[in-house]
Amino acid sequence: MRRLGVIVALGVTLGMLGGVLTASPALAGRGPKWEFLPAETSTVPSSFCGFAVQVTPVSKQFAKFLKATDGSETVLITGTLTLSFTNLSTGKTITENTSASSRFTANADGSVTAATRGHSPLVLSPADAQRFELPNVSVVAGALTVSMDSGGNLTSLSLNGHVLVDVCAALS
Repeated sequence: MRRLGVIVALGVTLGMLGGVLTASPALAGRGPKWEFLPAETSTVPSSFCGFAVQVTPVSKQFAKFLKATDGSETVLITGTLTLSFTNLSTGKTITENTSASSRFTANADGSVTAATRGHSPLVLSPADAQRFELPNVSVVAGALTVSMDSGGNLTSLSLNGHVLVDVCAALS
């Protein structure tokens, strides 16, 4: 269960979902074992952009939870996610399509790897943003792979694509 918590934390970091991965009955057409993935409004602290950013999602995402014999757990995510980013100081808002297919794997040792394809929201601490030469809050396009150790520390990030929107700059 601790590893699932790390997956959720990574999901929040990548997806700014802010909510809990609460299972609801699967909706018709998605197939067996797919569960609706709700998302809640959250706030990115002012230390990321110099002003607080409210993130309001519209989620039509679904998740499938898988457990392997080696002790690892995987969450597959598909569907659509639209995020509205609002500068809480000025009220300026932008809305972005952040729909990506994602695979979060929590390994038996507690480390986590997330791989996404498509348009993905990405939130990095100021130190990690500087280390990987990416904006603190952004929407990226392409293949994104992020790994964290069992303590929740970002150990690697690979983007085979580009930054679509630097959210902080767009809201300034």
